[in-house]
Amino acid sequence: MDGNGRWGIKRGLSRSDGHREGVKNIRRVLNHFAHHGVKFLTLFAFSTENWDRPSSEVNSIIKLLGNAIRDQANELHEAGIKVNHLGKLNRLPSNLQNGILETIEKTKNNSNITLSVAYDYGGRDDIINAIKNIIAEEIKPDNITETLLKDFLYTKDIPDPDLIIRTGGEMRLSNFMLWQASYSEFYATNTLWPDFDEKQINKAINEYTRRQRKFGKTITER
Repeated sequence: MDGNGRWGIKRGLSRSDGHREGVKNIRRVLNHFAHHGVKFLTLFAFSTENWDRPSSEVNSIIKLLGNAIRDQANELHEAGIKVNHLGKLNRLPSNLQNGILETIEKTKNNSNITLSVAYDYGGRDDIINAIKNIIAEEIKPDNITETLLKDFLYTKDIPDPDLIIRTGGEMRLSNFMLWQASYSEFYATNTLWPDFDEKQINKAINEYTRRQRKFGKTITER
């Protein structure tokens, strides 16, 4: 969800104001993807590298997530949305950890759409964390397969992404789902996240439906 800070600055506001607008856009985007029949949606909200941003901006983002969980948990639950967390929890404030865990528990049996929030998440950290846990369980090297590794990733309970959308005009993954994105389709737009609306979602989905996914195989023309 890139471009919040730039959105605020372009309008003579602060980067934190942009992040607030970005949070407001989440429910609209979630509803529209659900309308299209999407069953799994992941939002990259805060990366392991984002801690290096100015402390005022980091504190603002953390506070925004806490407020969003407090204000929207019941609404998400009533809409049948299952909430999932990807990434570390132990570096977050205890009240935010508790809010995340309580929301996950509250919504765990919902099935309309699974909303995964990647918060303090990094693709490299995901893989390293999986390797450490595999070693800790003393699994023999010959028993390590792609399927086994997947079971140790933060994303073990959701499928690999079919489509990755990057807002804000950047053309890179920025440490997002490096293992899982092996055969994902990538779509980039210059639209900043707070302006990423139904029209932009439709454009991304239409582009995706025109692509022929090969998964490394040769497709025979008919």
